[in-house]
Amino acid sequence: MRGVTTTSVRRSDRSSRPAFRCTECGWTAGKWVGRCGECQSWGSVVEDTGPGGGAPRTTAVAPTRAPARPISEIDVESARARPTGVDELDRVLGGGIVPGAVVLLAGEPGVGKSTLLLDVAARAARTGRRVLYITGEESAAQVRLRAERISALDDRLMLADETDLATVLGHIEQVDPDLLVLDSVQTIASSAVEGTAGGVAQVREVTSAVIQAAKSRDLPVVLVGHVTKDGSVAGPRTLEHLVDVVCQFEGDRHSRLRMLRATKNRYGPTDEVGCFDLSESGIVGLADPSGLFVSRSQHHVPGTCVTVTLEGRRPLATEVQALVAPSAVPNPRRTTSGVDSSRVAMVLAVLQRRVGARLADQDVYVSTVGGARVVEPAADLALALAAISSRENAPMPPGLVAVGEVGLAGEIRTVTGVGRRLAEAARLGFTHAIVPAGALDGATPPAGLTVLFAHDLAEAVVAVGIGR
Repeated sequence: MRGVTTTSVRRSDRSSRPAFRCTECGWTAGKWVGRCGECQSWGSVVEDTGPGGGAPRTTAVAPTRAPARPISEIDVESARARPTGVDELDRVLGGGIVPGAVVLLAGEPGVGKSTLLLDVAARAARTGRRVLYITGEESAAQVRLRAERISALDDRLMLADETDLATVLGHIEQVDPDLLVLDSVQTIASSAVEGTAGGVAQVREVTSAVIQAAKSRDLPVVLVGHVTKDGSVAGPRTLEHLVDVVCQFEGDRHSRLRMLRATKNRYGPTDEVGCFDLSESGIVGLADPSGLFVSRSQHHVPGTCVTVTLEGRRPLATEVQALVAPSAVPNPRRTTSGVDSSRVAMVLAVLQRRVGARLADQDVYVSTVGGARVVEPAADLALALAAISSRENAPMPPGLVAVGEVGLAGEIRTVTGVGRRLAEAARLGFTHAIVPAGALDGATPPAGLTVLFAHDLAEAVVAVGIGR
């Protein structure tokens, strides 16, 4: 009897102990751990004391600030987006920045986030708006030097280098800006919260305070955020849920092209892409970036084929180049740049098995022009035609684009947005296009563009005149 009593007491003590819960995904543990066992996030497991004992608390009724009104009487002018002056940024945001909206701009270090936002801040200041640019990454003198280099100087652009949250809020009270840029949210810390700047608790506190200030003042805010090694936004996942818009700024260090995408947007689309050209003199938007991905050689050489990819809803003409050469080693090389190596291997296998192209003893090198990254299956047909063109040493017909997905049986499958792709090809001056059979569904092709249809890869090779 005494043992039963002791066991029951131990169980009662064990059940009354506080558990630990992950603030990111809700995973619980009996003891504290540094890393969540469910979402694998570091520093997110905190003590969870539960709702506590006693009678449930009741919330007192508070007076309303304004009575509820019919939805048809709500004024929507204050919620309309205001253009930033950068057309490519406005395209991604859905027309501009909405007053009171908080935009998170994330990207790798050195990709050009600060340069883009400094240009946006200067353009907004030139329209008569007061802009407050707070930098925690660099000193004010360093930002001034960059502003001189990209011609972003204006007296209405206020600059401060601060890392304390209370001081940042004080600058907002003093300047009363029409636009706030905070670079970056991981460098600001609050003295009321434990932990270093950039930690989970600090990032959450800083973001919550800035959002409260933005909503109370109808102040549009742009936050700069770092990304982790896997490309996701650094800090707690709740950071992405707190803000209104999350944008990713991407680009290769060896290329001048930069792309801006919206992964979350409460006020606009999430399938638009903005293109920018980053140089020493600044950053400019590219309304027509297709020319960057197509070579301007006057001579038609074997092994090249142009396709039209879709970046969100934006069609981009991209040239795929292939080089097939006899191999001097037992295991031929398969080298790729800008394309998926697994899809290249699959397309080469289909060419050898279904078309009869001898590639098993050949080195194959596949690349894109201008540092473009092609990942969608719609480029399979162009990749296959470029490879067979190089293997047969026969150039593709001039003015030809190819769009289609290649299956393991050799069939060519249709892809989405064929009409938009062909319209872009016709606008760029292409005269012929080869697409999967039935891709247009009876629709009329663009004027000046002759469309060839192919059911399988062998038929496409014969249609372009590079087969044996």
